[in-house]
Amino acid sequence: MDFSISPELIALRDQTRQFITQKIIPLEGDPRETPHGPSPELRQTLVELAKKEGLLTPHASKKHGGLGLSHVAKAIVFEEAGYSRLGPIAMNIHAPDEGNIHLMEQVASPAQQKRWLIPQIEGKLRSCFAMTEPAPGAGSDPSMLTTTAIKDGKDYVINGRKWFITGADGSDYVIIMARTEDGQATMFLSDMDAPGIEIERNMDSMDQCFAGGHSVLGFNNLRVPEDQILGEVGKGFRYAQVRLAPARLTHCMRWLGQARRAQDIALAYAQKRQAFGQRLGDHEGVGFMLADNDMDLQTARLHILHTAWLLDQGEKCNYESSRAKVICSEAEWRVVDRCVQIMGGQGVTGETAVMRIFTDMRAFRIYDGPSEVHRWSMARKLLDQKA
Repeated sequence: MDFSISPELIALRDQTRQFITQKIIPLEGDPRETPHGPSPELRQTLVELAKKEGLLTPHASKKHGGLGLSHVAKAIVFEEAGYSRLGPIAMNIHAPDEGNIHLMEQVASPAQQKRWLIPQIEGKLRSCFAMTEPAPGAGSDPSMLTTTAIKDGKDYVINGRKWFITGADGSDYVIIMARTEDGQATMFLSDMDAPGIEIERNMDSMDQCFAGGHSVLGFNNLRVPEDQILGEVGKGFRYAQVRLAPARLTHCMRWLGQARRAQDIALAYAQKRQAFGQRLGDHEGVGFMLADNDMDLQTARLHILHTAWLLDQGEKCNYESSRAKVICSEAEWRVVDRCVQIMGGQGVTGETAVMRIFTDMRAFRIYDGPSEVHRWSMARKLLDQKA
């Protein structure tokens, strides 16, 4: 494995870093930020800035207008974008759109790509991914899927209820996971303003960084033409893995940037703050936490790069992406938690970005699969290995 960075990638990294620092961080705290993420107006402002900089949707293929970044290149660029909570929104690499763009490039028909994908890459559309359901439906166990899609002529009629659907409020289209009459999981595409889709409510959550927040959706006799099936009937779970394995890793990349931001703030504070006759950081209790943070950041970065390299080699990496998700989500969370502790009262106020990073990041250990589910999945694979 060669993790050396090409001159071109170094230049892109530095360009992204400068863009985030000079253009995006000053917009943090803009009154157009809401408890459910940036408003559509703020998002459009951010997108226009990234487009002007040539940094919009860099992960999309070159033929569709992106930069065609490899997974390793995404690891470098996404970390820099994630240094600000608004960076991924600006560059159109935030969840769930980033994963949906990847899926649509891999699976969607040319007509579907023209209708939804190309405008999305251009920053004109947002999307959501509707799979998670209230009990007794699908959550960490997707096999419990209860939403149905019944064939009626040339249409499918979809009924069901979804929740924790990130970005639904304000989305232009939705990817829906539902069961056909033979019990097979299938993905469907629909405009969000189609009759039969209702945003029942937005859910209050600890994190406030995702455009549109998280919503409860109702599908009530939603009619979807058969040409809006995404891919093939019955391959929904297979396509979910096409989307989820890389998407878990890109979460790790973006949150690494936020963890690094928290460490930078805490380190600067520990260098300047005086306590008991010396710099705060000279006290071992604080200095050790800073050192532990540095080790956790580098551990997370190496696991991201290793898994990204495997993906670039064409490996499926479901096991490795689960491992990286657990290691990175927990390491990056420890970093931010220590930063709050180092900063004391300053760490639990809005005086710096650390408190907001803390509340935004806590959910990372839950979404895209809680750590416990990934550990359980990994354990089963380990135990099934031949001696």
